[in-house]
Amino acid sequence: MSRPQRPRRSAHAVPGSNERFLAKAATLDADEVFLDLEDAAAESDKEAARALVTRALQTLEFVARSVAVRVNATGTPHYHRDLIAVVEQAGARVDSIIVPKVATPGDIEMTDKLLGALERGSGLEPGRIAIQAQIESPAGLVACEAIATASPRLESLVFGPGDWSAAVGVPVTTIGGDPDGYPGDHLNYVRSRILVAARAAGIQAIDGPYGQIGDIDGLVRRASLARALGYDGKWTIHPEQIAPVNDVFTPTDKELERASGLLDAYERATSGSARFEGEMIDEASRKMAERVVRTARAAGLVKE
Repeated sequence: MSRPQRPRRSAHAVPGSNERFLAKAATLDADEVFLDLEDAAAESDKEAARALVTRALQTLEFVARSVAVRVNATGTPHYHRDLIAVVEQAGARVDSIIVPKVATPGDIEMTDKLLGALERGSGLEPGRIAIQAQIESPAGLVACEAIATASPRLESLVFGPGDWSAAVGVPVTTIGGDPDGYPGDHLNYVRSRILVAARAAGIQAIDGPYGQIGDIDGLVRRASLARALGYDGKWTIHPEQIAPVNDVFTPTDKELERASGLLDAYERATSGSARFEGEMIDEASRKMAERVVRTARAAGLVKE
């Protein structure tokens, strides 16, 4: 089945071990909410969190356009239990599974096969549950091109800046923060490589979270850097971060007006190029403008 391009300007993390946060998540206006069974659930709370998440999926009506679950990594004893419980008990309410710490294409291939078996056993449409792969280690980055094409279920590559920084030794303690002493964006190469791998595979690239909850200016700055590279969205970890992140990844009125005007000028042209606002435009210009309009449409700013 062909995969939809679900809006993911904001993908909001919800601790699976906190019943109050799970209930609040149903009301949040993020493009996506994901219920987290990995980092947000302590080792001793894994089984309880699994039960809370499946109950939330069964009983809550989410405002978000899509709902995901982040399971534990494939090398843990919780991974298969997470997948089995979520799909068998609430598979019809789950749009995608986020797999953390993906290091090889095999992590995604295994998830694909297990999801297929669970869908068949639960009477669900084959292939309906998508996969998102979180890249957060040197091994994952080296293999990201192969990971991006490991399954037709894959909808996005997600960058995990916290585990990445720990793995390579970046001297920061704020997830998604900046180290002192680097004269630029120290994550530019990592984000760029993940982005290129995602685009080559025809899927989305999503930036990871920014841990300093009260620093909205810092959040907007990091989100703006990701959007400038071409990213589709960013994770949020507090409700107050959702609106600013949505704003960053939504085309402005000026951007949309220019893109729409450019498309009109190109359509009226009698050859493969035209003049618009003092510059020459061609097929490449049209593709860029179409992407702006498509993003605006996904955000609800443009009707079909």
